[in-house]
Order: sequence, then C-alpha cells, then structure tokens
Amino acid sequence: KHLSRRVELPSGLKEVSGITRTTSGTLWMHNDSHNPPELFRVDPYSGRTLEVKKLPVPNLDWEDLASDTQGNLYIGDFGNNYKKRENLRIYIYRPESGALDSIKFSYPDQKAFPPEHAIDWNFNMEACVFFNDSLHLFSKNVFKGNFFTKHYVLPAKPGVYVAELRDSLRINNRVITGAAISRDGKTLALTGYIIGKRLGFLPYTRASAVFFSAFQGSNFFQGKKNKVRLPKFLIARQFESITHWEGNTWLIANEGRKPQTQALWRIKSR
Repeated sequence: KHLSRRVELPSGLKEVSGITRTTSGTLWMHNDSHNPPELFRVDPYSGRTLEVKKLPVPNLDWEDLASDTQGNLYIGDFGNNYKKRENLRIYIYRPESGALDSIKFSYPDQKAFPPEHAIDWNFNMEACVFFNDSLHLFSKNVFKGNFFTKHYVLPAKPGVYVAELRDSLRINNRVITGAAISRDGKTLALTGYIIGKRLGFLPYTRASAVFFSAFQGSNFFQGKKNKVRLPKFLIARQFESITHWEGNTWLIANEGRKPQTQALWRIKSR
C-alpha cells in the first residue's frame, strides 16, 4: 500500500501526543492530559481507529510513546508544564497480554518544585525513545529559558531511578515535543517548534523535525544534524509525535487546533 501525504485522524485523537510503530508494523497512538488512559491502534493508510485499549492507570499527562523489539510499549506520563511534579512515571505495557508495570523516576538536577526562576524551568518532558536497552528522554524547555534540550537516560525496566543527565544541546531555538529512533538505530528524530517575532513585532511560528545521524553509541547530539520544515497552515501545526516508518520515511501527527484538524503526515528525513 501507498502512504498518503496526509490522512485525517478521528475525533478521539484530537490531542494526539504520542505515536510509535512497533516492529510488527502496528501503529499505536495516545492523547495527552485531560483525556482517558487509552491507547489507539490506528490504520496508517486511512487514519481509522482499529482498536482501543483502556489502561487501569491515570493519564496525568501522557506525552510520548516508544516501543522495543519485545513488544513492550513505553508510555511517558512525564508531562510537567508547571515543573511541580514529583510523581513522574513511564508505564510499560504489553498490548497482547495486558501486562502492566512502571518506571518511577526523578531528575538529578531538579532540587525545587518548581525552581524559583523561569529560566531554570527545563524539567518538562514530551519526547522519549527506546534504544540499546535504555530509555532516552529529551526535555522541552520554556520560551523564557535558553532553548537547550537535555538528554536523560533511564533503564528500560521497572524500578525507581534517578535519571542520568547525558548531554544537552540548543536545537535551532526550538522547544522539543516528540522523538523517534529509526528501525536500524542509526537516526534519531526530534520534533519541535518556535514562536518568535519578525522585525520585533510580527509574530511567527515554525515547526521542524531535526534528524541526527552518524553518532557513536547513544551520543546523539554529537552526530550529523539535518532539519526538515514541517507542513504549515496559517500558523505552525502543533506536531507532538513522530515515528519511523521505513527508509527515510517518517510519520508525524499534529493535534487538532481550529482551524486545523488532527492528522497523520508522511515526511522524508532527507
């Protein structure tokens, strides 16, 4: 089958914030906070919902979805807009059996909840990938911050952990909203956007996907970087999720914000 450039998603995925394609080819999605704790199995060719899995855990702020080669899904309940949360979790879920467990974690560099100054509020999280038996998280900075995204690492197994702060990078003044790793583990993708002003007063928004390749181990930010502009309509769409499809083809999803509707898009990394 041929993937369309764009397919509209159902109303049940109006606030889509996580997407992953499993090794078996199944596409799963979820919504963010203020929505039921549900996973949607979606047909990537039509956007139609094929199945809904309701989980017996809350959706405090689900922000990203990752998967491993064993069939586990990792649901990042780590949205932290006000930097006050001390109950960050990643749920480990196996759709076939319904088995459910969790990872509880904290950041090694957060000492106040929230930090006193907005410039230090870099503890929101909307992006996560599974790679080399670990989970790699990428922070979403605030627009009053310095636009660095921080790369944290956690074991991909149940437990209570302090995340390891591995690296950080300023990525074209974007705040980071989603992440994915290619099926061969050679390319990392991050989605992000910027809100700014031209000539000091004309507002503009811009959304991009940034692809990292030719890195050693999991030192993603040391690799080669390539930026791709994401589809725009009047203002930048709110793209919060991305997953690899095959080759240089990736799928991204945007939330529904009038006059835009929630949709699944096909893009190329180069």
